[in-house]
Amino acid sequence: MKFLVIIAMTITSFATLASHNYIVKLKSGLKSNHKINKTLKSLGNTQSLNTSFGSFQLVTADKALNLKSLNKSLNSQIEYIEKDVTYHAIRVANPMTDLVDDPRAKKQWALFNDGKNSGGFFFGGKAGEDINVVKAWDITKGSRDIIVGVIDTGVDYSHEDLKNNSWTNEAELNGVEGIDDDNNGYIDDIHGYDFVNNDGDPMDDHSHGTHCAGVIGAEHNDKGIAGINANVRIMGLKFLSANGGGEGSDAIRAIDYAIKMGVHVLSNSWGGGEQSQALIDAISAANDAGIIFVAASGNSSSDNDSRPTYPCSYDVENIISVGSFSGTGKKSGFSNYGAEKVHVFAPGGNIISTVPNNKYKKMSGTSMACPQVAGMMALLVSQEMMTPVQAKERAINTSVKTEKLQKYSQSQGRMDTYRLLENIQN
Repeated sequence: MKFLVIIAMTITSFATLASHNYIVKLKSGLKSNHKINKTLKSLGNTQSLNTSFGSFQLVTADKALNLKSLNKSLNSQIEYIEKDVTYHAIRVANPMTDLVDDPRAKKQWALFNDGKNSGGFFFGGKAGEDINVVKAWDITKGSRDIIVGVIDTGVDYSHEDLKNNSWTNEAELNGVEGIDDDNNGYIDDIHGYDFVNNDGDPMDDHSHGTHCAGVIGAEHNDKGIAGINANVRIMGLKFLSANGGGEGSDAIRAIDYAIKMGVHVLSNSWGGGEQSQALIDAISAANDAGIIFVAASGNSSSDNDSRPTYPCSYDVENIISVGSFSGTGKKSGFSNYGAEKVHVFAPGGNIISTVPNNKYKKMSGTSMACPQVAGMMALLVSQEMMTPVQAKERAINTSVKTEKLQKYSQSQGRMDTYRLLENIQN
């Protein structure tokens, strides 16, 4: 049996990571080509990254590189060289952020909006503007056969509301400490992996990832809150650090790990930066593996059709881009939208969920709407296995069309869990 000593911290500041990091994708068959390796080493420090969807080199240079020139001069040996993009957790500040210590399921307006539990300081909510999950629980409360990977700041897998629904790698749990017992290339990865610190402990040192995990699968145990899934396995895939930022190269490693370990749904409440071909390659590989990739649409109140944000706006068929609506049924003021690039809407304002150290907290953002949909997708595939494209089409076609949301996404309305499971289409 392996034992880990964990120190959990809550840190809310943000920082910018190194600015001269690059990702190089080698052409097929050039994994050990000495000529290209020598060329890349002349640009800066290099590190190999071999995934199920290609061989990469990570280059750290002392100064900015001329990517246009390098892509042209090295085009016989590399697919591309691009910046290693920095991403951040997608949430917005909220004045209602007091930690609570007692069960708060009645405050989860996203699950059941009674009109009173969804209002703010100066306005009330509207009854029925929720994801209609209580009715759906008569059909299923989820399955432990389904694995949801939370690519984020990590997950507090010891939390009272999450510990029994945390994914466990039994080979590593019962293996020898310091040994890769299951031969997957990672040591002691019992509950997932930390791609920031390169170790097998994805404990959350921020709070964002644990909050998302609670929305998806907080246990129905008379403690704290109720997750969309009472039964599920949540895998912590930490690529965002304690300051909320992370690099694209770590995100693609997290996706590659999820592919290897048989994840069904990925929840991605992060974004920012410019387009990355390496990330597109990773998400496409996840699609080939049958993984649904749910992504937050962003919090800049902008139109993703005219001003794309990533990764949610990539044209990869397994991506479900999620906007946020409030307790009144209207688009949240902070939420990005897009009649083409945003697919569905889910609750994202004043969402109470788990945070480290057996605590609970309200947060707002499309970060909170994204795991709502990831949770609903987990319920769906627990009942009916389907391709990511089929799941995405089901989500869009079974959403409740509303006048308040009709111009903001492909679905023209809000997600409805019961309609999703029963395939009740417009």
